[in-house]
Amino acid sequence: MASTWRFAWRNIWRQPRRTILSILAIAFGAGLLVFSIGIQLGQYDLMIQSSIRIYHGLLQVQKEGYLDEPKMRTSIADISSLASDLRKLSGLDAISARANGFALVSSDKRTYGTMIVGVQPEFEKKISSLPGVIKEGRYLSSDSADEIIIGRSLARNMQIKLGDEVTILGSGRDGSVAATIVPVVGIYESGSRDLDRNLIQMPLISFQQVFEMNGHGHSIVIYDEDVKQLDALRLQFQDLTADYKDLVTLSWDEIQPGVRQMIELDYASGWLMYIVLVAIITFSILNTFLMSVLERTREFGIMLALGYTPFNIGRLVMLEAFILTLVGLAVGTLIGVAINYYFYVYGLTFSGMEEIAKMYNMPATITPQISFESVFLGPAMILLFTLLAALYPATRIRKLQPVEAMHSI
Repeated sequence: MASTWRFAWRNIWRQPRRTILSILAIAFGAGLLVFSIGIQLGQYDLMIQSSIRIYHGLLQVQKEGYLDEPKMRTSIADISSLASDLRKLSGLDAISARANGFALVSSDKRTYGTMIVGVQPEFEKKISSLPGVIKEGRYLSSDSADEIIIGRSLARNMQIKLGDEVTILGSGRDGSVAATIVPVVGIYESGSRDLDRNLIQMPLISFQQVFEMNGHGHSIVIYDEDVKQLDALRLQFQDLTADYKDLVTLSWDEIQPGVRQMIELDYASGWLMYIVLVAIITFSILNTFLMSVLERTREFGIMLALGYTPFNIGRLVMLEAFILTLVGLAVGTLIGVAINYYFYVYGLTFSGMEEIAKMYNMPATITPQISFESVFLGPAMILLFTLLAALYPATRIRKLQPVEAMHSI
């Protein structure tokens, strides 16, 4: 077996220039795939982080059925105490209780229907980027302050300025009329028009008083920077809330499935481009293998005359293709990983990205993902396609006749 490998290795280098060009072509394709897949997966990580960081969080503990039918009465009792207990038991500080309600919000000139969210300002700053994108004024000061923050789009539509008072009119948890007048202390701009147009935040205790919640709330939002720990974190909070049979722990992609679907669609379209690249590389290597087999027809005829079977010769050709591809893949993968590691340490940014990131309280760089998928998936595709392509010239050997092949020029 060792002699077969040595024989194959020697045959590869009978045409050094052709071999080097083939290795470089494979290495270029492999390196480009490793880099591209790493950047693409890194973009998805950034997209997920930005999405969950704006408002929804990584996980949410809710009353069962609330996600499908967000009714005011489908609430969690004594939600602030439960959130405090979860912070202590999990050791994670980025946990905040919320209460949600829909109401009519009126200024002196206009009235709009919008969502009112009661939050814990101290902990909301640890799970959401909204406190960091206040463009005018300030964020909420305490759990019981009578004040609100409002999105820039909604403020513009309602012709509200900083310091103006608005009237909130809705329905309380007990069916009573919920009404209050509160000043606008901050105007935010999250980068999401829907959010800026439809979300108002106010302190949780004030919300509970206005909407007659009696300490109830609708969700406990949990945030962690490491999205890869999602499954473990979800199991942890499922265990911590196991005594509450009617509570469920939901992940970010269950709460906002549109982001997951967008990522899957982009990933699929990206792989269409990768397959085209792999096909181009495969056809170039197929040409090299085919030329090699045609040039060695006389050699193969002599081998057949000496007792070699077409299967053994075909296996030798496949082994040569495997070795050649493996060398190119090793070189290209190392280059791709080295480039990704550089940008993993220093980050990849584009012109104007820092200003946009600062405006919306987002990371200013893309960090490539270095994982089994990003490093080995692309090269594995090249290896598979290349070996499949090598089958064609290898099968041509079965048609060779020893005498005719030996007389070939």
